[in-house]
Amino acid sequence: MLTLQHSLPAFTRGLEFIKSSHSRSSVVVCAQKGPRPRYPRVWKANKRIGTVSKSLKLVESIKGLSNVKEEVYGALDSFIAWELEFPLITVKKALKSLENQKEWKRIIQVSKWMLSKGQGRTMGTYFTLLTALAEDGRIEEAEELWTKLFSQYLESMPRMFFDKMISIYYQHGLHDKMFEIFADMEELGVQPNVSIVTKVGNVFKELGMLDKYDKLKKKYPPPKWEYRYIKGKRVKVRANHQNQSDGAAKVISEGKETVRSSEELLEAESNPDEHIVEAEEEDQNSNDLPEEAEASSDQLRVQS
Repeated sequence: MLTLQHSLPAFTRGLEFIKSSHSRSSVVVCAQKGPRPRYPRVWKANKRIGTVSKSLKLVESIKGLSNVKEEVYGALDSFIAWELEFPLITVKKALKSLENQKEWKRIIQVSKWMLSKGQGRTMGTYFTLLTALAEDGRIEEAEELWTKLFSQYLESMPRMFFDKMISIYYQHGLHDKMFEIFADMEELGVQPNVSIVTKVGNVFKELGMLDKYDKLKKKYPPPKWEYRYIKGKRVKVRANHQNQSDGAAKVISEGKETVRSSEELLEAESNPDEHIVEAEEEDQNSNDLPEEAEASSDQLRVQS
């Protein structure tokens, strides 16, 4: 008869292997093939190159260059030479860091280079470029960009562009152009915010147009409510535009009262005897009053 027998050495080896698998610190149990030893990963890199580090590297690569257009554009081209796609997020973050550093010339160069590549043609990029041109004193280029955008996006132009152009003309004293933009806003039905109404009203006051100032205030009164973002949520809050002047006046009056009271206290501390003498004189006068009243009553009785 045939008999099946297991080989004892193989079975004992399996038992020994199972016993050694109890130390889980050095051995990892796999799904199907049993435990295997774990070795340290030598190839794993500690430094990760993300968009933030790339944007900082981009800023550092162009910060020390001159203002020559070809030099800056060459450095930017060499930076993205090995990229499979245009690093739009990296360039946007670089523009944001340059804006925080107030490097307006670099912002203009990087924005124009990005637009020449056909990338980043958004309202945010155009607004950043418009702000940089205004801060750098290139008002003619800012006007050209505004005219181009206004003719291309006539009915969908955001209100922040109108506010920016009005503030630029307000700072440089170009009142006629400011009135033209405000008239375009009214024709397109764009509701002006508080800053626009305040700037236009101040110009009306300076030019002596009080009738137009009153009409402007009646047509666009300050809003009673405004929206603010608190912890990422949009919350409706009561606006404080109407009570700003009253609050400032109250603060000034309270400051004057505190100054006067402090001066009186200092005088009282410096001359305490005078206040004591005045208090004694007041007490004497108060005691003399009932005596005079009694004397006058006696005189009336005698006369009667």
